[in-house]
Amino acid sequence: MLLLGRDDGDPLFLRIKEAQPSVLEPLLGRSLFATHGRHDFYVRQLWDWKTSVDVETILPRGLAAYAAACGWTLARAHARSGDRIAIAAYLGASGRFDRAVAEFAAGYADLNERDHRDLAEAVAEGRVDVVEGV
Repeated sequence: MLLLGRDDGDPLFLRIKEAQPSVLEPLLGRSLFATHGRHDFYVRQLWDWKTSVDVETILPRGLAAYAAACGWTLARAHARSGDRIAIAAYLGASGRFDRAVAEFAAGYADLNERDHRDLAEAVAEGRVDVVEGV
């Protein structure tokens, strides 16, 4: 599927493949999984040319730069995923949305802390096997 952004010079090629839910495909691990009627589909960027860094050898300064680039890229992708004017009009000028997002984030952080505590207890009690240093 060919999608266009701002103009003909801003293409996005997507691969859409009918999925077999009982079969896992390792190359599709980061793909979008969509359902339409009785059919399941994997959707992924055709030529993503993604890159990464060697986390074993990267220096703190390089990691900070890499994290900033990833954050910028993610923010840009989200900014392009919707109609910013319609979103701004929907959210309005009050701080209600900001407060809701902050409340959700704090609650989610609390949930993560509880989950980690429960996992640590399960490991300590021998209910969960752990392999360290992998």
